[in-house]
Amino acid sequence: MRKPSECVVLVTGASSGIGRACAVELSRRGHTVYGTTRRQPLAIQAEVGRDLDPSHRLQFLQVDVTDCHAVQDAVDHVLSETGRIDALINCAGFGSAGAVEDTSDADLRALLDTNLVGTLRCCRAVLPRMRLQHSGTIINISSIAGRMGIPFQGGYSASKYALEGLSEALRMEVHPFGVKVVLIEPGDFRTEFTERRQITSLAKANETYAAQMRKTLSVMEAEELGGATPEPVARLVGRILDTNSPRVRYVVGPFSERIAAGLKRVLPSKWFERILMMYYRIGGNESGRENKT
Repeated sequence: MRKPSECVVLVTGASSGIGRACAVELSRRGHTVYGTTRRQPLAIQAEVGRDLDPSHRLQFLQVDVTDCHAVQDAVDHVLSETGRIDALINCAGFGSAGAVEDTSDADLRALLDTNLVGTLRCCRAVLPRMRLQHSGTIINISSIAGRMGIPFQGGYSASKYALEGLSEALRMEVHPFGVKVVLIEPGDFRTEFTERRQITSLAKANETYAAQMRKTLSVMEAEELGGATPEPVARLVGRILDTNSPRVRYVVGPFSERIAAGLKRVLPSKWFERILMMYYRIGGNESGRENKT
């Protein structure tokens, strides 16, 4: 049997944030790692290489997960060099902010195309070889927002809720082939995610929710910018790859957010909703009430 240190791992979204932390951590653990990036791979290779020893095996490939041909080409490249893929870590994704009413069809399609369908494309590309090997691990990076609807991130929460359902179904389907599927639900970490969060197109022109959204986003951004760097997520990924029978999902992040994920399961929905509204500084409806004449 192949030792964990000999695994071949494909990490999507590996040029920054959680994906980069995973690529670096796994290569340090002795894995052969291929990281995808939409940016120029040679530039990323040089940048990340400063954090690694020459013996560490990390190679970057230029891939946009919204392009099914690019995804398949990357998987074919890995297989041509190594003959196998032992793990896929799906980290590619982005965030969006705006009221649900201010989320256009195009905004939601863009989120789903990367955060959900992009993950599906990568899973489809690696599964034939994993089934043939009768082994493999797929780790999908979800979010605390996949456990609870986050105000002014409804589209993002929708993409992560959908990813959770997709992963649960996939886990059962591929179990007979020796393939494991795991969800990781990170809370707030200090990454480029904050500055790259996109404001929905309609929110930029609609003042209805603007004041409340700024107030709520200020809470989110303070938690993100004041959070830890994403290495704990990467270390968790490493431990999961060393586990023979991993759980369905793992929550990782600040203690308060891990507690919140547990409370969601046990509290009445209205109580939990009230706690979230207080946390995100959403008050009464007076400011948003339309004038009636």
